[in-house]
Amino acid sequence: MQAARGTSLSSGSGDHESRPGPDDAPSGGAVRRSRRRVWPVFAVVALAAYLVDLTTKQLALTHLQEADGSRPRVDLVGDLLGLQLAFNPGAAFSLGEDFTVVISCVAIVATVAVLAVSVRLRSPLWAVALGILLAGITGNLTDRLFRDPGPFHGHVVDMVELPNFPIFNVADMCINIAAVLIVVQAFRGVRVDGSRVEEQEQAAERDA
Repeated sequence: MQAARGTSLSSGSGDHESRPGPDDAPSGGAVRRSRRRVWPVFAVVALAAYLVDLTTKQLALTHLQEADGSRPRVDLVGDLLGLQLAFNPGAAFSLGEDFTVVISCVAIVATVAVLAVSVRLRSPLWAVALGILLAGITGNLTDRLFRDPGPFHGHVVDMVELPNFPIFNVADMCINIAAVLIVVQAFRGVRVDGSRVEEQEQAAERDA
């Protein structure tokens, strides 16, 4: 009986030790599977928003400019919202018009940075945010690299006009939407890899 009890107790102890604890890290395979699920969201959002930006710019060049070169405004909602073709040598919302080359170089660095961060993506909302951000950056960068007057000096095509506000485009909207989503994730305490700030703090306290 004692031997049996000893065996039972030993077996129970072994079972307890074999169970994964709450601090166990996910396996490499689980991490890779998570990345495979989230990264395509980032890629699809980035590509879709980028194509929308390019398409709207081409439509603006085709339909918002007369043969004589004039660019009349098209009212959509009276004086509140309209379409007006404009060419911007600066950053979003016509900022920094005298620094086109610098802005182009910064945009290239930002593109590489977003792609590097995307490798760690595990959060779907972060994937959407970074995808939209990448589309906004590369949409305007494409104009600066390939439109007149030349590479790194190209003027960005803008077309959306609001009262008392610089004319802007879809890429500008993408950058601002991404900024809002990033702030939301920061307030929620959710990191790019899907972990939460409080979880990491608790883990650090347990390890201390």
